[in-house]
Amino acid sequence: MATGIRDKVAIVGMGCTKFGELWDKGAEDLMVEAYKEAIEDAGIEPKEIQAAWLATCYEEINIGKSAMPLSTTLKLPFIPVTRVENLCASGTEAFRAACYAVASGAYDMVLALGVEKLKDTGYGGLPELSFTFGTRNRMIFPNVTAPGAFAMMATRYFARYGIDPEEGKRTLARISVKSHHNGALNPKAHLRREITIEDVLKAPIVAWPLGLYDCCGVSDGAAAAIITTPEIAKGLRQDFVRVKALQVAVTSGEELMYQAWDGTHVESTVRAAVRAYEEAGIKNPREEIGVMEIHDCFSITELVTYEDLGISPRGKASDDVNNGFFDLDGQIPCQPDGGLKCFGHPIGASGLRMMYEVYKQLQGKAGERQVKDPKLGLTHNLGGFPPHSVVSVAIVGE
Repeated sequence: MATGIRDKVAIVGMGCTKFGELWDKGAEDLMVEAYKEAIEDAGIEPKEIQAAWLATCYEEINIGKSAMPLSTTLKLPFIPVTRVENLCASGTEAFRAACYAVASGAYDMVLALGVEKLKDTGYGGLPELSFTFGTRNRMIFPNVTAPGAFAMMATRYFARYGIDPEEGKRTLARISVKSHHNGALNPKAHLRREITIEDVLKAPIVAWPLGLYDCCGVSDGAAAAIITTPEIAKGLRQDFVRVKALQVAVTSGEELMYQAWDGTHVESTVRAAVRAYEEAGIKNPREEIGVMEIHDCFSITELVTYEDLGISPRGKASDDVNNGFFDLDGQIPCQPDGGLKCFGHPIGASGLRMMYEVYKQLQGKAGERQVKDPKLGLTHNLGGFPPHSVVSVAIVGE
């Protein structure tokens, strides 16, 4: 009988570049930088890596359709290397493949690496939404944009729970202010300036009620993880991190076909979270999770995800936000590194960047933004739109 991967694999090393407008670096440069930090952090030799997975979304501006550039760039000696892509959850998809390879007993030491040079597209947002559904997207969703889709979720959320739109916008602003405060403490973040609620409310509107500061930016970056067994990890370091659960849920499309979907949640997140908690043995996530990195592509996404993950009751996430529950000194600090809001979203790298922060937090090595004694960390990586999405939820701990 299948038992999942709880405590069968361990993260023994991680690396992450600074994210930003890295015009002077190519995807290869970023891969090398993240890889070198991960290898040095793990204390292993490159020859010990037996297989690798690469996550990247836009092959036209990165490294092509295969994973061969990872092998040639890092000089990996004739080992199996595979490219994966699963929309904005691509980074976690590479991590998942690496974890399952070790859990299966096929390999002892593997690499997962994600990279994206998104600034090179020249776009202010994601280049072409046809990547989500293929070319049919142009016929079925000719006018859909990511900000527009999540803005509709925000207005529906306000209406369903009787929230005055102006008060709702102020709550969303507080989410962005919190993340910018944390990002200002992180030397690897793209945006490192604190903002105020008034800054958010006075910013230009992108898709009402979402303004400029409610949306994550575009950036370049890479992150990497070295995965092994707990037995091997014990011989390398004492502060390795165990993987407790890793679940992916991909929409069946039912949200767009039936009236059961209320427009105020992401069903893929709900399903992935339930399975992840079961795999990890978590009974009360609000009490047991110590730190979170979730997919805050927009401030409303973060708000709704609090509820989809079972942390906040339905319709009550605003209370937790305004009471400081998710602040750096709150009960469950969320986005202690600044999140997508301050790092931007180089798609292939984001999931692994989230894991990098949780990994450092659990080791007590996050510097000024260190959370007080977390035992379990959660990452949530979302791709697509509210009613049509892929979500990965990972839980790691000591």
